Amino acid sequence: MTAVRPLHTDRLRLQPAGPGDLPFLVELDSDPEVLRHILGRGRTAREARDYWSPQLPGPMWVGHVGEQPVGWWAVWPREGGVAELGYRLARRWWRQGPAVEGARAVLAEAFADTQLDVVRAETMVVNAGSRGVMRRLGMREVRTEVREWDEPLPGAELGEVISEITRQEWRSTLS
Repeated sequence: MTAVRPLHTDRLRLQPAGPGDLPFLVELDSDPEVLRHILGRGRTAREARDYWSPQLPGPMWVGHVGEQPVGWWAVWPREGGVAELGYRLARRWWRQGPAVEGARAVLAEAFADTQLDVVRAETMVVNAGSRGVMRRLGMREVRTEVREWDEPLPGAELGEVISEITRQEWRSTLS
């Protein structure tokens, strides 16, 4: 994938993530509900700063409605024409559409890279919200993996769902 450039949707302005986004990323990761299926708790402000600071600027977008940041989206290239989609949304924006809207813009940008064949995403089986976003993007669940964790989160015994969408499937969602 080429360098991250600004993207726009009807409602979102997606800007390349940079150091100025650190306060929002710290706030986002401090919410225990936002990280419930990732860490099982919110990060402390220090943990969030330590996690995000080395990654900024990075290959991701922070989305805004007006001047208010609402979440982040990223597509990380992997080997063999595959990439991984990630996103995180502030709780006050859940079930209002920005997760899907931002992810669609990011997927369109990712599939503009002719070397990319498949985009995958994963979440816990119990994360109904994220699984719904993936379905609305046209992604299909291809497998479930039950992994071993030192400190498993509630629901970990049900596994992680891996979803994907191919370039051809993506094109069919545009018509």
